[in-house]
Amino acid sequence: MIIDLRLQPGAMVNELSLAAEIELGRTPVHEAVARLVVDRLVKVLPRRGLMITPIGLEEVREIFEAREAIECGNAYFAVQHATAAELAELRRLVEQAENAREETAVQRFLDDDQFIHRFLASCVHNSLLQDATNQILMHSLRFWRFYFARYHIAESTLISHRALLAALEQRDAQGAYMAMREHIRTSRALLNKLF
Repeated sequence: MIIDLRLQPGAMVNELSLAAEIELGRTPVHEAVARLVVDRLVKVLPRRGLMITPIGLEEVREIFEAREAIECGNAYFAVQHATAAELAELRRLVEQAENAREETAVQRFLDDDQFIHRFLASCVHNSLLQDATNQILMHSLRFWRFYFARYHIAESTLISHRALLAALEQRDAQGAYMAMREHIRTSRALLNKLF
């Protein structure tokens, strides 16, 4: 509900109403909220309740810096560890995203983009990097849904993965690192409209 914006950034919520809405008991909802606090998706405001973490400039800066630090490394190490079958699957995922991009099918592109980045992390065969990537991508997806709900989207706004795929298929670790860096930095440049 937080990631798909049914619970908007900055909204106040309480555990009892959440439990009633999702038809679960108070204990599992309390445990889930505790996890969401750790994941930085919910803030506890003493004597006021729970607030869905707002999306502001500082949060977005943190997302993009974390993505650059982790995902460029994923691209670099995927060159060394990805199997031929994994690269073939990555090619399929990139082509699927390119089709969504050309059709400006924003929601489909966002989903495809997530699959690409998560799958690339799995190609590194490092559970620590995969966990860190999944955490960052969860915040990134929430941000992009927030962004795309507010701005007109053109095909040029949806950033291609073709350069990254080419570097990976050529087993060019430095090229893959730089392609991912450029992908993330180009995405970050879109934020001028929002902030």
